[in-house]
This record gives sequence, structure tokens and C-alpha cells, in this order.
Amino acid sequence: MWSNFLQALINCWLLATGKRLDTEEHSWLKGPVSNTAIVGDDFYSQYARQSGLSVAKEVGAGLLTDFNQVLLKEDRNREKLNPRIAKFYENTSQYTLEVWSQWRGPVQFFAKLLIKGLSRKMQQMNIPLNPLESSHGMSSEVIPLENAQGNRETTCWLRKSIKTGNVVYAGFYSACWLPELNNHCVKVVFPLPKGNVTVLLKVLVQEDGSVKLVSHGSKLGQPGYYRIRTLGGSKAVLKYIPLKEIIHVYEDAEGTLRTDHQFFFLGSRFLDLHYKISQKV
Repeated sequence: MWSNFLQALINCWLLATGKRLDTEEHSWLKGPVSNTAIVGDDFYSQYARQSGLSVAKEVGAGLLTDFNQVLLKEDRNREKLNPRIAKFYENTSQYTLEVWSQWRGPVQFFAKLLIKGLSRKMQQMNIPLNPLESSHGMSSEVIPLENAQGNRETTCWLRKSIKTGNVVYAGFYSACWLPELNNHCVKVVFPLPKGNVTVLLKVLVQEDGSVKLVSHGSKLGQPGYYRIRTLGGSKAVLKYIPLKEIIHVYEDAEGTLRTDHQFFFLGSRFLDLHYKISQKV
């Protein structure tokens, strides 16, 4: 009952304050949408059937086929890119990830309310509420989807809590051309009932060869966090959310790949995730 109320409240807010548009005119907004109340761990197969796609039989599949494609052309540090980071994104299934989480500040109350009230039921965007939820680790399944011509369309990264069995993320990754950026960016789509969350990330190579993926912009068509609700056909209503993510992928002093993932809302930092990335033996 509570989850239905929250969902209805969010839908009313989107319809009242969002921007109506045609996704055919903004191809960078196109992405998977769930037609059921639960997303779960089988959504990728449903989406593949509905879209005429198939699971690629690819050994060592990654989230992206070519990481260099999403590097900014004018980035003066692009030649300094640590090749181990590119290899991780191009061969993600060959790695395991350990994760730690820490919530902070007043925003966490509302974020946790949404997770408890909606994410648990939807089995999507189900971020651990405390470190113990991820204490047994998180599974990582990389599922590339290709069209009839054998070209990669998108890649589902399905992550589940080993301790609880809950789906943490079912995200669809691709390289996306963004006209406002005049460059490709990393596009991640999280399907939701009758809509999705689309996150567009600008990739910045740092002086030390590490990488920051940043979802920060100020208007439609720029990197950022978009909440989309479908209205039928290609019509949709969209809301640009002032939520910023910074994903810093780096190699530590001992040669271990790590990621610091920070979330901000209206400038207030409310969640830190830390990943240790290890290549499978």
C-alpha cells in the first residue's frame, strides 16, 4: 500500500513538473522500460525478446566494446589513460567486485525511504542500506545484447546481493552520442515501471591516468540524471534531477583497481560506495 502511494506521488510530480517531449527527436533518451511493476533479474531476457535482440555468446564481455570511444576528444590527459581501467570496462565479466557503502547527511533519510518503499518491491536500484547487506559480496553478471546483424546494442550489468538475493542494479550500458557534449558519453539506463532512470556520464582522464565519470550538467541534453515516464508510443515526460554522481576509477599504491562512487543531491553528499576490483584467476 505504502509503495503504491509513493509510486503514485512520484508519477503525479513527474506529470505536473516534467518536460513533455518525443524521444524520436532525442535519441539519446531511448532506453529500456519495464511494463510490469517488478524489474528483477529476468528483465534483460524480456527486453531482448521485445526488441528483437539476442544474448551474445561472447567470452569476457565488457560493459563497453571500446572505452576510448567515450573519452573526450579535447581531453589533454586522454593519452595518459591507465590501460587497466580500459580493460576493466571492455572485459568486465573477467572481474569480481567487493563493495562497501556509507550513508551520510540528512538526504539519506529520504533516499532510504524510497529504497525501502519502492526499490525493494521493484527489485531495481536497491542500494545497500548498511554495510552488512553487502558483507557477503555482490554478484556480477555481464550480458551483452546484439541485433540481428551481430552488432552490440547494449549490455546489461546485473548485480545482486549474495546475502539477500535482492537485485541491486539491472543497468543497461552503452556508448551514447550526446549532441550538447559533441562527444560520446557513457549511458546507463535503469528500467522502472512505465519509465526509467537514464544517467549520462562524461568521462574525464586525470593526470595520474585514473578516470572520473561525472553526471553533471545544467540543462536538457547535458550529462546528468534523468527520470523518464512514458506516455505512450514515443511520447514521454522527463525531469532533470539535481543528483550528481562522481565515479573515480583508479589504481592504488599496491596495484589494486578501486572505485570511489559518490552521490550528491543539491550539492549535499549523501552516499559513498567503494569497490575493490579484482581480476578472476
